[in-house]
Formats: sequence, structure tokens, C-alpha cells
Amino acid sequence: MADHFGDKLVKKIRDTKSFLCLGVDPHLDLIPNIFDLQNNSSNIITKVEKFCFSLLDSAKDLVPAIKPQIALFEQLGPDGMKLLASLCKYAQSLNFLIIMDAKRGDIGSTSQAYANAYLGKNAPYPSNAMTINPWLGIDSLEPFFKKASETSSGLFVLVHTSNKGSKDIQEMPLTNGAKCYEHLAKLLRPIIENQKGDLGLSSIGIVSGATFKDESLALRKLLPSAPFLIPGYGAQGASAKDACAPLIKDSAFPNLLNFGLINASRSILFPEEAYLAKNIEEWKKIILNKINSTNNELININN
Repeated sequence: MADHFGDKLVKKIRDTKSFLCLGVDPHLDLIPNIFDLQNNSSNIITKVEKFCFSLLDSAKDLVPAIKPQIALFEQLGPDGMKLLASLCKYAQSLNFLIIMDAKRGDIGSTSQAYANAYLGKNAPYPSNAMTINPWLGIDSLEPFFKKASETSSGLFVLVHTSNKGSKDIQEMPLTNGAKCYEHLAKLLRPIIENQKGDLGLSSIGIVSGATFKDESLALRKLLPSAPFLIPGYGAQGASAKDACAPLIKDSAFPNLLNFGLINASRSILFPEEAYLAKNIEEWKKIILNKINSTNNELININN
């Protein structure tokens, strides 16, 4: 099962000695001015393109995965989506795993169309995995499961998100005493277990926010084979220790955590010192240092 997503994720974490997922979130109002001046152009697409490609250059070989936020490209119209396609192909050439943060979810042929758009190396926006929304029911996920299996891709199902309002629905108690997110996890458990790879990790994972540590730990007990995608660390306020809590020590590399990824976006992309850079090369060094310091913080959390 050399192409199995779970196996690829385990190996990529080992190869990079990192379980950091770099969010590619080009917030237009936060991109430093040097990306205008370098091109001597006010074209917003040019600005975003240079920013994103420079970011990937800085992160090469330092993180196992990137996570483009599709909404920040969609808002730019057709040119933004062309840029996203180009960015995915460039990320492939640099050997990143690509997790498309699309949060798609619908029924039948619509879900199939979403899956066709993002999953697999030959998709219009080629990705190794994508985030999906399960709240229309498990049947709405079937086309994603099928496409993921056909293309050796992964999925991350939104189970307990990092936003405060997630409690409004996800933590509502059911008549059997379980909370809604726990009920969802139990529905997903046989599907996840059925997609385990040779290294013990499934190709079907979940999104579990670091801002809800106790819930993340409960989910890990329910879903021992699921890869976790963990938002909420950094700019959203969760500590490194909270974010790392549901990860599992790598049996082959005792000092390394595995079986999941901790996402960081704004805390790495937009540090205060980056706005002092005089040119893009200087900016790249600042971002590289920020990635290294974040990796070190996460890796040394239990030391």
C-alpha cells in the first residue's frame, strides 16, 4: 500500500521530523508591502502569487504538509482559482502533501463533483487530501470516500472544530447521553478502521480543534487510527501542549509525535518582524526562522 495516504503521512512526518501543517492563507490586508514593490505592480493576483510561492520556497523540506484555504483564493475570482491550481502543482513539485481546506459537503452527484475537483494528482486542483463537512449525514460523505479510495487520497472530516461556537451544535447532548461530536465519531469509527494502512494510520481522519483539549483526547480514544488535523494553535490561542495532546508518539522515532498534523497559519505567515523586511529574500529568512522556531516548540513540548 505504498500510495496509501495514511502511510504517506506517517513517512512524511518522519522524513521532515515535523508534524506542522503550514496553512497557506493569503489574507490580502496582511501581506507585506514588499510583495507590491518587488513587482512594481498593483495587480493583486501578482501580489498573492509572489507571496504564496515565496512561502512555499521558505518551507521546503521543513514541514510535511501545506493547507491552502480555498476561500481566500475564491474571493479573487477566476484568476484566483487559476492561481490555486498553479500553487498546488508547484507544491507537488516541492514534495509537500497538500490538504485542501475546502470544507465541502453536499449530497450525491454534487459531493462527487467536489471530490473530482480536489482529490488526486490529476484533479484540477490536485490535492492529497481535503477537509469535508459531515453535517448533512454520512451518506453525503460516500462520494468522497469512494474518490479518496480510487485516488489514494485522504479526507479530514469536521468533527469538533476550534471555534467557540462549535459548542452550539457539536457538544449538544443526545438522548443516549453522548454528545453530538461523539456520536459522529462513533459513526465514522468503522469507516476509519477499514481504511488503515500498513503503518497503522487510516486515510480517513478528522479535524479536532486544539482549543478543546479534553474533547480532542476523548476523540483520540474513540479513533486511535485516525489522522488528526488540529487547528487552533497559535493565533487562535491554543498552546503547543494542548495542540500536541491527541498526537501519538512514533514507535520508530521516540522523540517524534505522529498520527496527525498541527496547523499554523497567521502565526507563521504574518509575524511582526516580517513587516520590517526590506526585500523578499530577507522576508524568506524571517519566515524560515519562524517555521524552525515553531517546529522546535512543538517537537520539544514534552522535553
